[in-house]
Amino acid sequence: MKRLTHALAMIGAIGLAIWTIGLVRFVATLPDEVADETTRTDAVVVFTGGADRLATGFALLKAEAAGRLFISGVGESLTLEALLQQLNLADYPKALRARVFLGHKATNTVQNAQETAEWCREEGIRSIRLVTASYHMKRSLLEFQRELPEIQVVQHPVFPLAVKQGQWWKYPGTLLLMTREYTKFVIANLAHMFGMTAGDFS
Repeated sequence: MKRLTHALAMIGAIGLAIWTIGLVRFVATLPDEVADETTRTDAVVVFTGGADRLATGFALLKAEAAGRLFISGVGESLTLEALLQQLNLADYPKALRARVFLGHKATNTVQNAQETAEWCREEGIRSIRLVTASYHMKRSLLEFQRELPEIQVVQHPVFPLAVKQGQWWKYPGTLLLMTREYTKFVIANLAHMFGMTAGDFS
């Protein structure tokens, strides 16, 4: 019995060590800047989850970084006008508003990818600039490339002030965020490996 307990403890310790190494590597390879700010794409795509993502998406459309803007995961009853009011963008150019499309179906990252892929096919989109938080980018790309692998994706990460990415291990909130995101990323990879969906992960 003692040998079995010892063996299980060793397996657990090894598993924890591998998981911890993976976590460190995951955070170290997150984007820490927008590597490509100039390539124009057919559309800017925003996965909702923070005002900075939305504001960035609208700014990119205004700067003509793309021809259209698609926002996935917008509340079912939220209109474009109400969204602009929330973001203090009530004066957003009317000519650009016609180029903004809202997706109301998605409630998590898997559904964000599915909803966006469906819109891209309907609109004939062949390239996008994907806007989401830096810590969320790898999983977003994983899910989106599974849904629409042939599309060109330019990464446009945003960096919420509350997320201390550079020293993530020193801040409990950021440490928890990175731990959760890495765990979801691992589960998503395993799910794809076995031909399953990653489930309901936000």
